[in-house]
Amino acid sequence: MSEQQKHFPEFYVTAPQPCPYLPGRLERKLFTHLTHEKPQALIDNLLKGGFRRSQNIAYMPYCEGCHACVSVRVLVDEFEAGRSMRRTLDANADLFTRRVASVATTEQYGLFRDYIDSRHSDGGMADMTVLDYAMMVEDSVIKTFLTEYRLRPENALDSKPETWPLVGVALCDRLSDGISMVYSFYEPDETGRSVGTYMILEHIDYARRLGLPYLYLGYWIDGSRKMRYKERFQPQERLGPNGWVRG
Repeated sequence: MSEQQKHFPEFYVTAPQPCPYLPGRLERKLFTHLTHEKPQALIDNLLKGGFRRSQNIAYMPYCEGCHACVSVRVLVDEFEAGRSMRRTLDANADLFTRRVASVATTEQYGLFRDYIDSRHSDGGMADMTVLDYAMMVEDSVIKTFLTEYRLRPENALDSKPETWPLVGVALCDRLSDGISMVYSFYEPDETGRSVGTYMILEHIDYARRLGLPYLYLGYWIDGSRKMRYKERFQPQERLGPNGWVRG
């Protein structure tokens, strides 16, 4: 491998596959491999510029005739939780937030399996083994961390937080100007809590405390009901042909 190949990305395009979000359409992805030899600033710019990370691959949609997938990021300093989101914050006031290293555990995987089996049993992650999960969490060449959300018991003073029931986990990347939420999952039976919404709200607050201007939420997909929830977190910017614009 030449020095130029080590330090600059080579891009590839996947074969067409059925789109998991929009029925009747095909998807293709443009992707490149992330390695320790690649400059951190280059990887950072890719992830700030519309690419998403899956393990050590950065990818973005490359679909012919379709531009439904749009990268979105929340403007952290301007964000204010509305009435329903404040109710979500109140409903989860008994959760303990714990930042931990991106190291997989069997406890996390058990929760991950419960979530996938309940919510996405027909999706691309349905067959993920504990080894697959460990690779998703640990295989990263940039600063990556986990946030665990644990239910504080009534006898909290008699136990350690790491022993409290785990109800949610978020895998995130730390970028130079924000936090990128890579993947999150939670206890599927806790429907009244809106744990998914709470994790986003909590990360908005965390980014604000770190002095970071953006929380990256990945792709909003026009016409996809699954991605509609991202519209709720306003104000936000969307990435278009002329760069990031307020959406």
